[in-house]
Formats: sequence, structure tokens, C-alpha cells
Amino acid sequence: MSFKVSFNTKWSDFDPNRHMRHTAYNDYAAEVRVRYFSAQHFSIEEFTLHNIGPILFTEETSFRKEIHLGETITVDFKLSGVSKNNERWKITHQVFNEAGKLSAIIKVYGAWINLTTRKLALPPKEANRLFNLAERSKDFEEIQITNKK
Repeated sequence: MSFKVSFNTKWSDFDPNRHMRHTAYNDYAAEVRVRYFSAQHFSIEEFTLHNIGPILFTEETSFRKEIHLGETITVDFKLSGVSKNNERWKITHQVFNEAGKLSAIIKVYGAWINLTTRKLALPPKEANRLFNLAERSKDFEEIQITNKK
């Protein structure tokens, strides 16, 4: 299933050089992840109910084309990797400018955290469907977890 969201950029997304701030790209990608989870019937309220949340180990952004103030951008969601038990995941976001040109690629590697113990956690069975319908990236891989305690 293809998943993408369009946003109108705003004044606070830009720096004095009229470049979109590097962190604004990541903020839009994070919003797309939350909206994707919600579209899969696992909203922020579900995270709260199960006392878990998504965390990131790494976030890598590469910039391709400039985005201008007031442009409408589109950010997609593709699954780049997942472990067998959905404990760990990799997601790739592509950010497109108003002309449809690729402006940035954001790759994140994450997992779930128990919000009480502050330790990594397995997702509840209700969350196992989160990635079933996700469009997979061309470089999709199964994540092998080798260093468990």
C-alpha cells in the first residue's frame, strides 16, 4: 500500500537564507510515520494504552533539491526493513517538492520502547499488523537481531 502525505510549508520551516531548515524535513517525516501508524489503526492513543512508543536509533537525511517557502511538499513512507517479530524496523521517506522533484531522502532505524521501564520492548500483538501492508523499498531487508540480552 502506497502511503504519502502532502503539507503546505510554513514560515517557521525556513532559515534566514530562505532554505528549509534541515530539522523541518525530519519533522515532516516524523509526522508521516505517526499518520501511517494511525491509518493502520494504531494511533497515539493505542501507543498510550499499551504503554509503548517508537524510538529512533539513527536518522540519516540526504538533501537533493531545495524547497521554497509556501510550496506544497509530499512525503512518502516505505518500509526498508523489519525484524521477524516487528521489534525493529527501518523506514525510508522521500520528500518531493511542489514540482514533484525528489528533494530529500530520510532513513530511520527504530524500535519500540516500554514507557515505564524505558527499555526496548516487543510490540503488542495488536501492533503486529503495522507493517503488513506497507509498501517496501527496493532495498528492503529482514533485520537480524543478534545481540539480545
